[in-house]
Amino acid sequence: MKPRVGVSACLLGEPVRYDGQSKPHEWIRQVLADVADLVPLCPEVGAGLPVPRPPVRLVKLEDGIHALGVEDPGRDVTGVIEQWSRSARSLIDELQAVILKSKSPSCGLRSVPLHSPKGEELGRTSGLFAAFLQQEYPALLLLEETGLELAEARAAFLHALGID
Repeated sequence: MKPRVGVSACLLGEPVRYDGQSKPHEWIRQVLADVADLVPLCPEVGAGLPVPRPPVRLVKLEDGIHALGVEDPGRDVTGVIEQWSRSARSLIDELQAVILKSKSPSCGLRSVPLHSPKGEELGRTSGLFAAFLQQEYPALLLLEETGLELAEARAAFLHALGID
């Protein structure tokens, strides 16, 4: 039986990004797809946000990190993304790993710029869905597509899935 791997849908070539584009990752699509069952994930589309949609960024507020509109900081999509993340538990429970899109405010894994309310960059953090996975599924194998650039890293990932 093939391992089930969740993959940010944009990495599979689906045009789900805020700008209506995708970011296809050829190794995932051509190599990993042959040895694993790939499950597309897009928290923003899953949460009902349209494509295209206004871009959001992560902002540190007094009550935590929020995904706020870049042009309209009053637009807060945090709640719908967090709600979708919780609703996806049954799907996530069946996965052996998740490959996330780097720098995404929902999917980035410790690579997303974190801003102050005034717009200054404070550092890097994980996107809302990635943070949910880190907190709720600490044993789940998580990585960004950037972690699959080297042949050694791809081999180690396959080995971790039990594919040699």
